[in-house]
Amino acid sequence: MVQWGGLEYGLHCEGRALTEDEVRLVAAISNVLSARYMSLFNATSEAMSFGLFQGLAEDHYVSAFLDPSPYLESNIVPSARDRISDALEVLRIMSLTTYENRRVSTGVLLLGSDPRPCPAGAVPYTSDLAATKSFHRLSDGRRTVFLVNPDGSLVDLVDVCDFARAYNDSNLPAPSSAAYESHARATIGGGHICLVLTPNGELKVWANGVQQFNFLDGRWRLTEVTERYRQWVRAVGHERLAEILFTVALNRAEARRGGMFVVLEDPVVARQFVSPVDLLFDDETSHGRKDQIQYLLRSRRVLDMAPTVLETLSRLDGAIVLDRASNLLAFGAILRHDLTMAPEAEIVEGSRTTAALESSRFGSVLKISEDGLVSFYKDRQRVWEI
Repeated sequence: MVQWGGLEYGLHCEGRALTEDEVRLVAAISNVLSARYMSLFNATSEAMSFGLFQGLAEDHYVSAFLDPSPYLESNIVPSARDRISDALEVLRIMSLTTYENRRVSTGVLLLGSDPRPCPAGAVPYTSDLAATKSFHRLSDGRRTVFLVNPDGSLVDLVDVCDFARAYNDSNLPAPSSAAYESHARATIGGGHICLVLTPNGELKVWANGVQQFNFLDGRWRLTEVTERYRQWVRAVGHERLAEILFTVALNRAEARRGGMFVVLEDPVVARQFVSPVDLLFDDETSHGRKDQIQYLLRSRRVLDMAPTVLETLSRLDGAIVLDRASNLLAFGAILRHDLTMAPEAEIVEGSRTTAALESSRFGSVLKISEDGLVSFYKDRQRVWEI
């Protein structure tokens, strides 16, 4: 139950309790709404300069989730600027910009502690900077990011890999895509927050060593990567195998390339839904030209091959099928399922989604969509999507 404005609201999620991050997000929304409400009855309020009503309300909710302190001042309206919302507004404006017919990408690292010396003439990192013609060319978001002090002033431009090097000995709470591992690592310590506008037009936000939010398809998503990764590890039953598959899936999603990994409880059931020509069993009879190269991967284990080899295999059309012992059972496989018994809701989905749902009867499935999302299916249910 949530109490706000003299009323009590009941929140629930069908079939489960709210997660810790979901409760935290509800609290963030409440804090923002309370700050806005108080500003309406405060004659001395500087709410407009603070930006409480500027930009999208959802951006303020994300900001209050990441750093609630500006919204927790008792009985008064916050007096400082919300630098996270300011940064999100900059990225939103830049997302509408193109350069030589290409989307603009950029990024910013908001320091939580150990502020850098403020150079002469330093300006706030706000939407005013977006009017500067060459501004977007200084940071590409992947290799270089702007550095902003806790007071919101723009103080430096850094290589994100160099900045993150101080945390190289720390373990990430969950795997990250290769393109943005340094961004996650840069936020492990010091209370730093990293925000990036990607070349795909997606907004990503990292804090505490993991991606916390992304803005995709017109809405914010709370990723909860750490907990969802734990669920995937439990389902696979082997942490190293789960990590490899999860990481490759994130890399494929970042490249906007679809794919699927099916981890079977019992390898024998692969014969029930994998085309015989795709199977890698030693006793499988020859079925055509594909057999001429299958010997390269027959009797191979994913744990024994370089992740780059697995990622290359995932680029082929079709699914990669393996068992919990990491034995590779098929690659580039066409999955065949009898849909006469499938629920109608499954059939109206795309073919990859339908294949993932049906395959999840036999094990754990990671589906990568070309729109940049990764989904986990188990027992004909979508467990999560990030």
